[in-house]
Amino acid sequence: MSTYMPKPGEVTANWHVVDASGMVLGRLASKVALLLQGKHKATYTPHVDGGDFVIIVNAQKITVTGRKAEVIQYDTYSRHPGGRMTYSYRTMLEKHPEKLIELAVRRMLPKSKMGRNILSKLKIYRDDKHPHSAQQPKALKLAI
Repeated sequence: MSTYMPKPGEVTANWHVVDASGMVLGRLASKVALLLQGKHKATYTPHVDGGDFVIIVNAQKITVTGRKAEVIQYDTYSRHPGGRMTYSYRTMLEKHPEKLIELAVRRMLPKSKMGRNILSKLKIYRDDKHPHSAQQPKALKLAI
């Protein structure tokens, strides 16, 4: 008996919809990172992208625990002298709630070409509408 190793063309990707309203940011991000990588499947292989597509809706209703809402700072840098900008969690939640979830998930993925390709399978939307109904995504209730 030999171990089955899936080839890149043999893996089928499912579509999942996750409602982020009232969920904790880090706990949601860790579950989504596992789905994107395919670690929930029995045919998981580290060198093959076998994960599923994940659609996150209601990104503006995400929460954090403790004092993180006052403490967390997000940095950007424009690559010019004095071009560093810092944003608080509350500012990011008001302006770009999709970016909060994307950053949290991206930091939990491999830091390689595969990690960047895996991140392209994550779709995040501010409210409960998304344009992916043709893919027939299944609602996924995460136990968090």
